[in-house]
Amino acid sequence: MPSSSSGSHGQEARSREPLFSVDLAAAACRLLAFLRSAPAHGGAVGPPSVRRYEELWMPLAAEEAMLVPPPDVQLVWLCHCFHHESYAAYCTSRFGRLINRPLILDADNEEYASDRCRDVWAARYPLEPFDLYNNDFDGNKLNGIDKNNANGEIVKLIRAYASLAARFASPFISEGVYHVAAKRRYVRFLDLVNKRVCTTREDTRLVPSFDILLMWLAHQSFPVSYSRDMTAMGIRDNVAKMVVGYGEVVSEEVVEKTRVLWEETYNEPYDMAGSDVDTAKQAFYWQAAATEEDVNRLYKGLQPRFLMEVLVFLKGESNSEHIDNEFLRLRTQRGHRSLKLNKPMSSLSCKTWQKTWHLYCEFATRALTIEFRRSTSGCFRNSKLLKNVSFSWNDMLHEESLVLTEGIDVSMRVMVSITPPIQAPYLLKCVPDRVTDDGGAMVSDVILRMRNYRPQEGRWLTRTVLDYGGKECFVIRIRQRNLAERT
Repeated sequence: MPSSSSGSHGQEARSREPLFSVDLAAAACRLLAFLRSAPAHGGAVGPPSVRRYEELWMPLAAEEAMLVPPPDVQLVWLCHCFHHESYAAYCTSRFGRLINRPLILDADNEEYASDRCRDVWAARYPLEPFDLYNNDFDGNKLNGIDKNNANGEIVKLIRAYASLAARFASPFISEGVYHVAAKRRYVRFLDLVNKRVCTTREDTRLVPSFDILLMWLAHQSFPVSYSRDMTAMGIRDNVAKMVVGYGEVVSEEVVEKTRVLWEETYNEPYDMAGSDVDTAKQAFYWQAAATEEDVNRLYKGLQPRFLMEVLVFLKGESNSEHIDNEFLRLRTQRGHRSLKLNKPMSSLSCKTWQKTWHLYCEFATRALTIEFRRSTSGCFRNSKLLKNVSFSWNDMLHEESLVLTEGIDVSMRVMVSITPPIQAPYLLKCVPDRVTDDGGAMVSDVILRMRNYRPQEGRWLTRTVLDYGGKECFVIRIRQRNLAERT
């Protein structure tokens, strides 16, 4: 059963959670959609886009609301908004007020606003094309920009975010459940900035994790809402001075200090599943085309396979006199019967949360089971089960934080963090089957032995294809004419 404390803490946290003036989960979804669609238009953002942004778009945005600019201009606008203090000073100096981006969070309304902007653009700038087909990031093409004709600060911002789309390439990050959990951690991060950094006035900078960075950028992409929300939370200082921005390189000491402050404040590890500080350390990820173009539409026998990232943390110190003979065993509830990952208790005692296992599990396994065992004497090396706890995937997905905590011992707790399951590439294997004749009937072993297993006309070799769960998907029949030829 899931830990009862997690639910009560979740309700208490939700009651204290600030009300943002923008739906951050939806904003993050739209930001990801735009970043991933940008390369499809071809080209690269260059000097013309910066000029169009400053000379054409910003004066138009100051007069007209709810317009979606051309894609190349929108990229420049986003990069500028990601540095809120710089953007606010720019708008104030030119227009006397902060210019907001249109708060449009669904594709249909965004398409309508883009069409309307196209009409307004054509009427106001008849000699200027709306589409340049020139809206991908390319920092190299910005090196030749004449600083007299383009704002040098904006140029540097675009170059700094050249790899932003690649940074958010993880397939888990597109799920709505992930955004809800990320929003919760983002609120805590801002609270940590406000209480531990702003109030103490220490020379401390916090490093945002993968999910927190996404929420922070999505929040800043709506400047007026971001400014209003920061004021409501009592954060009047420049957050960028206290938080390491995207692309900045910091030492491991700075990252570790962020982890320590987070754990001291919230009693949970900072690095959760799908939200590491350093995404380069992630084991792997794949193209998400399996979800977009599912081959199961053609082959109905194939069952979709869903995968998720799982992190298991432990905290506590065991005082048992049998600690040298005790260990933890990780297993899955369904499938993979031979999976038994053991960790000796003597190496797990720690006063802080430590990452014990990092796995990628199939959702079909249903749950993760952790057994507390003690080795027994004897030649068979058996062990005795002292206690076991189970973490159901369905129970964890109902938790806003995607985290559950259980006690494995009097003084030791286990925390499991997951990402939402996403459709993964199919995993198939081919196994030998019986030989058949032209009609599909099995040829008996007696007949095969009589002919010394020599191939003959009308003989077919059969292979059965199984999916990841061992279910038969389809059968492949291979016509064998002679020893050297198969059709």
